[in-house]
Amino acid sequence: MTTYAHTYGDEGPTLTPNAFGLVYENAISENVPGQVNLHRVTYTVEGIEVVANVYTPRFFADAQNDRRYPAVVVAHPNGGSKDQVAGLYAQKLAEAGFVTIAFDARYQGESGGMPRRTDKPAVRMGDIMGAIDYLQNYPGVDPERIGAFGICGGGGYTFATAQVDKRIKAVGTLSLFNTGEVRRNGYMRTQMDSKFERQREAALARRKEAAGAEPELAGFMNWTPEEARQIKVDLYRDGYFYYGVTHKSPNAPGTYLKSSLMDMMAWDATDHADLITQPLLIIAGEIADSRYMSEEAFEKATGTADKELFIVPGATHIRTYFVPEYVEQITARIRQFFAEKL
Repeated sequence: MTTYAHTYGDEGPTLTPNAFGLVYENAISENVPGQVNLHRVTYTVEGIEVVANVYTPRFFADAQNDRRYPAVVVAHPNGGSKDQVAGLYAQKLAEAGFVTIAFDARYQGESGGMPRRTDKPAVRMGDIMGAIDYLQNYPGVDPERIGAFGICGGGGYTFATAQVDKRIKAVGTLSLFNTGEVRRNGYMRTQMDSKFERQREAALARRKEAAGAEPELAGFMNWTPEEARQIKVDLYRDGYFYYGVTHKSPNAPGTYLKSSLMDMMAWDATDHADLITQPLLIIAGEIADSRYMSEEAFEKATGTADKELFIVPGATHIRTYFVPEYVEQITARIRQFFAEKL
């Protein structure tokens, strides 16, 4: 059931947010008894309000009071929101019988926090822990069967959170993006010679903020579609169209505070990868130029023997977010993984 007005171009569907604000194909647009339902919820993490969507499986409302469901926390990419790919896979997992939650990171989307567009690793990891706090107390959820699934930057933050939060019983990532490594060394390690200069720029941005200036933003550039098509790096080329055209959402501007680089550049998702003892599933596109980050995280996760690197044939990074043939493969694998491990 496709619930969006959409047109198709070279980059895929152009979607209009539905009644729930969701921007992905076949998103639910109304709650129907006996089907997956969406519940908009709010809760606080460290005093800041978080806005999230909880997806409940079919017949959840009619379940016996003593029945408990497994649950999965889904973390969105850097610059993204709960309404895009995080919502897509949260819904797909709910269709398989899991209670899921997709949330907007604090300082972003519909969640609270100032200054807006702050994107710091400690905050993002705290968001995942806060979602677990909420979900473990959600009626019908079994707190002993909670998993976590993160996409892109959310994948890196989920990978890091699983190192310290053992309430996560199984962890999966899709198109993992190690934010610290990239902000420090550049994407595909193309800026290793300029890291100290970029640190100075981030410190200067914070100095200006502290003096009352408007925060300086970093992130997507103001390319034209023609310019974007010429970009050789698939993450940025496809990302331009996904975030700026086909799956555009007012909750996902694709930018972050330059001052956040101070925190990002001193952090790495894999620093303590050996602390992951849970079952681990890492998914990456076969031809994604970000694949190296998934492979490195997989190799460094020496604390678990129960791990798998699942490669999606023919897929780039962003196309794992929406291309039906890739989404179908990924959905089948994550449903099986969480069903077996939770």
